Amino acid sequence: MHLEFRHLRTIRAIHQAGGVGRAADLLNITQSALSHQIKGLEEQCGVELFVRRTKPLRLSAAGMKLLRLAEDILPRIEAAEDEFRALVAGKSGRLHIAIECHACFEWLFPVLEKFRHAWPDVDVDIRAGLAFGALPALSREDVDLVVSSDPEEIDGVSFAPLFDYEPRFIAASTHPLAQKDFVSPEDFRDEVLITYPMDRARLDIFSGFLAPARVEPRGIRQVELTDVILLLVASGRGVSVLPDWVLREVKYSRDYVTLPLGQGGMTRRLYAATRADDATKPFMAHFLRLARTEPVKLQRA
Repeated sequence: MHLEFRHLRTIRAIHQAGGVGRAADLLNITQSALSHQIKGLEEQCGVELFVRRTKPLRLSAAGMKLLRLAEDILPRIEAAEDEFRALVAGKSGRLHIAIECHACFEWLFPVLEKFRHAWPDVDVDIRAGLAFGALPALSREDVDLVVSSDPEEIDGVSFAPLFDYEPRFIAASTHPLAQKDFVSPEDFRDEVLITYPMDRARLDIFSGFLAPARVEPRGIRQVELTDVILLLVASGRGVSVLPDWVLREVKYSRDYVTLPLGQGGMTRRLYAATRADDATKPFMAHFLRLARTEPVKLQRA
């Protein structure tokens, strides 16, 4: 027996309408075409699907089996069709994010909160554990967006600039370096540097400041949470370098001092890497707009 979706829709429509004429109107076909379809379906099944001696037209036992099948399958098919229509229209999709910037959680969560309300049908996730292979994961379509400060030339991947930020030195207000106007690479030789648990190449303090000067801190301590880094710094357990949006809550505190890296300070830029084909999707474009504007509000707070 060759059963098609249109056959299931026919069975359901006739059951709902109680007759061939009204069912034909529901299906937007002629009554004769519907009658011909019913006859062909019954010949395929080898049984009558309707009790024709009753008014309104009633399904036979075999017809009821097909109806149960239709009521099980058709809603799922229709839901899938709705999802595909939403995908085509750019109203739904997937936004799985990998981050090469540990402190970015501080601004990413407010961005995602606004995004979630605007695009409730987009599947949003933050993929942890991909920091060192985030861009290859993007090319493999394991993730859809990577936040990075190191753009690369990769076929099929585009890097959209988000915003500039300043990595700043932070120490306890009683620290000897607190009296300086800025810190130099040499100032780190006798310090325990507290960092996020990331590869050195992904940390601004090493890639843009210490490595070019060939300076190594006395010690390095890796800490997962920003609040713990700040606690350790305030307790005199070490110094750190954090982006300006993280320091907005402590820059007026008597417990800390923040200083620029070098006399002129250091400026870095964050990028969002996406597959080139995805960059113009409406929900992706909206996320990028939010990621350009919301963090700047935190920087200015």
